[in-house]
Amino acid sequence: MAVKKGQVLELDIIDVVFGGSGLARVDGLAVFVDHTVPGDRVQARVYKKKKNYAMASVIEIDHPSPFRVQPPCAYSGMCGGCKWQFLDYEKQLEYKRAHVSESIEHIGLIKGVTVHPAVPSELIYGYRNKMEFSCSDRRWLMPDELGQEGIDRGFALGLHVPGTFHKVLDTRKCLLMPEEGNQILNDIRRYMQTSGIPVYGLRSHVGFWRFVMLRHSAAYDQWLVNIITSSEDRNAVQPLADKLTETYPRIVAVVNNITSRKAGIAIGEYEILLAGNPTLRDRIGSLEFEISANSFFQTNSRGAERLYSIVKSYAELTGRESVLDLYCGTGTIAICLADSAAQVTGIELVESAVIDARKNAQLNGVSNCHFVQGDIADVLGDRQRSPEVMIIDPPRAGMHKNVVRHVLNMAPERIVYVSCNPATMARDMGMLKERYRMLEVQPVDMFPHTFHVESVAKLDRIE
Repeated sequence: MAVKKGQVLELDIIDVVFGGSGLARVDGLAVFVDHTVPGDRVQARVYKKKKNYAMASVIEIDHPSPFRVQPPCAYSGMCGGCKWQFLDYEKQLEYKRAHVSESIEHIGLIKGVTVHPAVPSELIYGYRNKMEFSCSDRRWLMPDELGQEGIDRGFALGLHVPGTFHKVLDTRKCLLMPEEGNQILNDIRRYMQTSGIPVYGLRSHVGFWRFVMLRHSAAYDQWLVNIITSSEDRNAVQPLADKLTETYPRIVAVVNNITSRKAGIAIGEYEILLAGNPTLRDRIGSLEFEISANSFFQTNSRGAERLYSIVKSYAELTGRESVLDLYCGTGTIAICLADSAAQVTGIELVESAVIDARKNAQLNGVSNCHFVQGDIADVLGDRQRSPEVMIIDPPRAGMHKNVVRHVLNMAPERIVYVSCNPATMARDMGMLKERYRMLEVQPVDMFPHTFHVESVAKLDRIE
């Protein structure tokens, strides 16, 4: 059967692929269908046709899968915040483990690795400690609003439709953050709408209000609010900060990041403190961390504690080892390992993250952590001594080939690799496999209702 663009197909969904789409096959051709799960039989229209695959969108579900659940969010299926609310949580965990295992086997070409069942998240809603919301001068309508008269389309503060930069939903409630965050967000929305100051146009690049970032401390139930604007205007933002701190006693910090850049990134060129402190304090286990508006910190605080305990277990430290922590960020892993190692050195490219890491070590009274700012490959190339243990926690893109080369040359006895992307982890493992044996992998679900999964891999050097 020749599949063509625009064609309507009856499809049985047989699997879920990494990225969250359902998979069907038509005479051997892979057809990817969003918002479907295995066991669904659907009518779907093909909107893209390539030589080896096609992509289709659901028109109607003829027979729903037994793994489907009723999503509690009004924006499910439209919002890019999470794609899997309609999939039973236990099945989410199964598919995440499968994606890790399949990536290792098919991309890394490594057989027989033990991949444990995914560790579930303690909370499956309200778990995120950081949310970013975009402002727009044009609101993307929900399906039930289409054709209705009198709907204001001229303002949105919310999350994007998946795969778009200009389609912003006016998100009144996001279930991924604690409920008080939605109250704060709606008060900010009302203030912006009545301020008489225009919101930013994502196509025109004209306007003042750009983003709202909310950060929450799970340990202390406190909030940091970051208002991102296109220019500096203290008279516009200070009354909002005052109103928020007066209404919400748990808001301990309000800052204003200012950026004139056109890129849709909620990071300012500089920052002004409007109220309270410039940082928020959170905790992982017994350790305290100061978090500024633009700091990196794991977005699931409770999940981070589980993740780092697995890293510590896989590192098998006795107190005598030197540890090298690549891509160390604000030093959370390095500081968590410090009490079990002789010395920990973290390497990080971003200068502000290194500054935060040093502050965090001092805050926790950790004296055997040293942080180096610079390009990972350059710093590794300059080092004379190899560590006994290496922690590698790269960004989604994984390690650069030059970094892999230096790791192989240094040849630490043990590597613990922390990944947020099974595909790039598997690729990197494939480049290391001639020198290292991949012993086991523990997936950890830090992001319920999304296809994303963290993984911790334990590698030993082949003698």
